[in-house]
Amino acid sequence: MVRRTKEEAQETRHKLLDAAEHLFQAQGVSRTTLQDIALRAGTTRGAIYWHFKDKADLFNAMMDRVTMPLEATFTQDDSPLPQGQETNCVALYRIRECTLNALEQIANDPQTRRVFEVATHKVEYVEELQAVRQRHLAVRNNCVSSIEQRMESAAQQIGLQLPISPSVAAQGLHALIDGLIQNWLLDPTGFDLLKIGPSIMDAYLAGLGFRVGEPL
Repeated sequence: MVRRTKEEAQETRHKLLDAAEHLFQAQGVSRTTLQDIALRAGTTRGAIYWHFKDKADLFNAMMDRVTMPLEATFTQDDSPLPQGQETNCVALYRIRECTLNALEQIANDPQTRRVFEVATHKVEYVEELQAVRQRHLAVRNNCVSSIEQRMESAAQQIGLQLPISPSVAAQGLHALIDGLIQNWLLDPTGFDLLKIGPSIMDAYLAGLGFRVGEPL
């Protein structure tokens, strides 16, 4: 009986998060009430407060289910290079690999795309959602820091003097890819994200002095 109760509670929690995810996308975070979410999930507001402190807590729990593309790829532990892949600049390979993985994740995974859209286009950082803003900043800063480390390592591995600091270069790459994804979400039919994304990334890296057109 206890096991069943725990399973039912977990099922209710997932229903609430699913409901919030779809309602946030459809009508925005600020305009979605906890009552709206409870009704869509087929439960009560009391059930929401059983699982979550407030709307911000529910929002962050929704975000925790799907790691954002750039953060997921740039902050993960380095995995071994694919068999047969030889490179003189592992760090640069990782930068390109992580960026391509991010683009593929947002283009091919509907839930990731839905949550990313909510996080970037459907949330206002009003007083009740300051915890959401702080989470967004912390995740963004960790991602940029990871890119900076890889950028600095890539330059060192090939003896490149970057025209700007690794910190600025990392901020630029993050803004470029993050902005590209956000613009694609506004109109996915406007351009092919997986086709032009790599070209734009390589143009940026080439501008920093990396020889992306040659074997790494």
